[in-house]
Amino acid sequence: MHLGSLCTALASFLDARSHNGQWLLRIDDLDTPRNVKGAAESILKTLASFELVWDRTEAYQSQHLDFYNDIISTLAKNQLVYPCTCSRKTLATYGSTPLNDVYPGTCRKKKTPLDEPYSLRIKTDNRVISFQDALQGPVSHNLESQTGDFVIQRKDQIIAYQFAVVIDDNLQQINHIVRGVDLLESTPRQIYLQQILGFSTPNYEHVPIIVDQQGYKLSKQTLATAVDSKNSQAVIFKLLTLLKQNPPQELESQPLTELLTWAIAHWNPTPLKNSRTMNQITY
Repeated sequence: MHLGSLCTALASFLDARSHNGQWLLRIDDLDTPRNVKGAAESILKTLASFELVWDRTEAYQSQHLDFYNDIISTLAKNQLVYPCTCSRKTLATYGSTPLNDVYPGTCRKKKTPLDEPYSLRIKTDNRVISFQDALQGPVSHNLESQTGDFVIQRKDQIIAYQFAVVIDDNLQQINHIVRGVDLLESTPRQIYLQQILGFSTPNYEHVPIIVDQQGYKLSKQTLATAVDSKNSQAVIFKLLTLLKQNPPQELESQPLTELLTWAIAHWNPTPLKNSRTMNQITY
């Protein structure tokens, strides 16, 4: 777990505890080609070493495959999804990419042969998805014109993140989500799925993310280093400062339990409003 992930985890932990809520832990392990052996155990160990203790037993997405597939079958019966054989190269010829531009509906308009690999896309319509983010303010998005039909199951049969988290949130009865602002743009897709499936929509709070000196989000792709759990007190103090919580200087030398107790009692995300990035720190 790198510093950026720990920072987001800390913010969501403090938000849950300050509202006398439960803080739930879910391991996203569906993308099997990218899973690293022992990574899940390492995450649990790191969180525990920083005294970020979760409620209930940790959930693993890989345990929910039957739920995902059952719902996909229902969507297929209702003709709300369709197979898509488009590749990134094909989409590029239309001036579109899977991540940034609008899917042109190529396979929605044709009969796709099922003897070659295909993804599943869900049909979107002209509705405007609007929500009020607790930190980033009002968001409105027309999926049909701004995103197009999006993938819920990849060609390798792996369930897409957008789809899985919606099912997971409903299974765990999540009513408040605190996560990184890098996921803000994907939220309208998730709300659309909630509406299609008749699920309730949680409250959203997207906190700023830590970036490196080049302005890139800390991640495995940018080779972000793992946090040092041996220095947990100093790390949490610095992260609280980064999150604009202004912990008293005298707490820097106090036990981690005392620091977290203060942070829960004084948690105030308001100073983070309309902020999307935070500069990397040293400790």
